Amino acid sequence: MANEDFDVLVEDMEGNVIVDETINSEANGFIDLWLPRDETFLTTFSYDGKTVEKEISTFEGDDTCITTMQLT
Repeated sequence: MANEDFDVLVEDMEGNVIVDETINSEANGFIDLWLPRDETFLTTFSYDGKTVEKEISTFEGDDTCITTMQLT
């Protein structure tokens, strides 16, 4: 889904909002997020009435490219 606007919400595990904005996907369909190191986050992406949530973390050895999230 290239060049589309997604509502993006990222919260840390204490419920603090890290990102709450509409982000346009890149030409390759990816969304580029920079998050604080060594933490775990709950991410929510919404588009056209569909949503996906995923817990991700930024510890050493964690994936830096998440490609398994699908809107439902």
